[in-house]
Amino acid sequence: MAKNDQQTTPPAEGGAGKGRLKLIIILGLAFLLAVGASVGGTWFFLSRGAKPAEAPVAEAGSGKKPALYEVLAPSFVVNFNQGGRQRYLQVAVALMGRDQAQLDALREQMPLVRNQLVMLFSSQNFDTLTTPVGKEMLRQQATASIQELAKKATGQLTVEQVLFTNFVLQ
Repeated sequence: MAKNDQQTTPPAEGGAGKGRLKLIIILGLAFLLAVGASVGGTWFFLSRGAKPAEAPVAEAGSGKKPALYEVLAPSFVVNFNQGGRQRYLQVAVALMGRDQAQLDALREQMPLVRNQLVMLFSSQNFDTLTTPVGKEMLRQQATASIQELAKKATGQLTVEQVLFTNFVLQ
C-alpha cells in the first residue's frame, strides 16, 4: 500500500506543474491582449481627434492674418526713488500686429514709441507693480498708449497688443 501512495503522488505533481504553466501562458496572453487593446484604442482616439483640429486652422488662416511680433530691443530700464531707496524696473517689450507693412511704418517712429514707453514706465508706483493686477494694468496702459501713437503715425490700428516678455523689479 505504501508503494501505491508513492506512485500516485508524482503524477499529481506533474499534472499541477502543467496546469500552472497553462495558467501562466493564459495570463501572459491576456496581458498582451490588454496592452494591444490599450495601444489600439489610444491610436484610434488620437487619429480621430487629429482630423477636426486641422479644419479650424484652415478657417482661422483664411479669416485673420497670422500674428507678427516686433521685439523692441534693448529692454527698457527705469529707476524709482521709493522711500530714499533706489528701485529698478527692467521690461522687455514685444508689439503684436497683423500687417507687416504697418509694422514697418511704425518702425520708422521707433524713437517716439520708445520715449512714450519710458515715460509711462517711469511714472508708475513701484508698490503697484509688485502685484499681478498692477502689471496687467501697466500692460493695458502701454497697449493703449502705443495704439494711439500708431494711429497718429500710420492712420490705422497697427498694434493689437503690447506684450511683456520679461519683467524684473528690484
